Amino acid sequence: MKLTFVNVGYGEAIVLECPDPARPGGVFVMVIDGGSGEAEEYRDRSTGRVPLADYLAGRELDRIDVITATHIHEDHLCGLLPLLDRWVPGELWQTLPADLHRSLRPLPPLPEADASQRKFLQSINDYRTLCGRVEAGGGVLRTLSAGWEARPCPGLTIRCLGPSRTGSEELAEGYKALYRPCSPEVFRRRLTALDGAMNNYSAVLLLDFRGSRILLPGDANRLGYGGIAREDLAADLFKVGHHGQRDGADAALIRAVRPRHAVCCASSDRRYHSAAPALLQELRDSGTSLWFSDCPQLPGLALPPHRALVFSIGAGGSLTARYLT
Repeated sequence: MKLTFVNVGYGEAIVLECPDPARPGGVFVMVIDGGSGEAEEYRDRSTGRVPLADYLAGRELDRIDVITATHIHEDHLCGLLPLLDRWVPGELWQTLPADLHRSLRPLPPLPEADASQRKFLQSINDYRTLCGRVEAGGGVLRTLSAGWEARPCPGLTIRCLGPSRTGSEELAEGYKALYRPCSPEVFRRRLTALDGAMNNYSAVLLLDFRGSRILLPGDANRLGYGGIAREDLAADLFKVGHHGQRDGADAALIRAVRPRHAVCCASSDRRYHSAAPALLQELRDSGTSLWFSDCPQLPGLALPPHRALVFSIGAGGSLTARYLT
C-alpha cells in the first residue's frame, strides 16, 4: 500500500492507494483532505508546493473511490472541490449527518470578517457544495464517528476513533446554529466558537494494513483524544495533529502512540508556529523518525524541495519513505 502526503503548504492532503484486484486498475484509491483552495498558498512553489488537483492530474489517476473530509477548515477541505471537475468519488466520508447539507443555504460574507472568519465561512460553503456535487454525481455520503469501521480492500481496515457520538452531536448542533436567525454579532460569536472547536471534531482514523498501523487524526490536538482507549492509539506511522503546533501532541500521547515514524504537515514558513521545535524534539527523544510534507525552516533541517512524501507500507509494520522531488 502507498500513502502519499502531498506538499500543499499549510494544509493537508493524503492519497492512499491499496492493491485490490476487484477494482478497475487493481487499486483502491482514497483521498483524505485536499489542502487549501486559495491560489496564494501555491504562489511560491520553490519548496515543491502543488495543488492536490494538479498533483493527481500528473499521476493520471482514472478515478477516486473515496474522498474523506476530516473536518471543515479551509486548509483541509477547500482543495477537494477542484477534484470533482475530473473525479467524482463513489463515496464521501465526513463527520456531519449525511443529509444535513440539503436543507442549508450558502452563508453570505461577514462584514469586516478577519482572515480566519473569511476562510472558515469559505470552508462551510464549500462543504455544502462538495456534498451536493458528490450526490449529484451518484456518490454516497457516509457519516464518520467513533466505532465506525470499513474494509474497503483486501488487508486494509479503517476504523474511526473519533469524534465520539456526543462530539458528533455537538458538531452538528454548532453547525446548524449558524443557519438560525440571529443578529450579526451573535452570528459572529457562533462562527468564531465553532471555528475554534472544529479541530477536535476531526475524524481520527486508524488504518491497519496487514498489521502495519497508521494514525491520521486530522487536526485533533492533544486534547482531542478524550474517550479513545490508549491501546487503540498505538501506530507505526503517526501523522502529527494540528500541523505539529505545540498543542498537537504531548509526551503522554507520544508514549501511547509509540510511533516509529511521524509526519508533520507544516508549511515552509511555519505559519501559526507549526512544526514546534519542542514537540519535534519530544518525538525525536522517543526514537521517532521525522518526516515533513513541506520544508519547514528549522535549525539543522535541510530538506530537498519535494512535491510529496511517499510511504510504502507492507505487512507486519514494514514502512519505507522517500521524498518525491
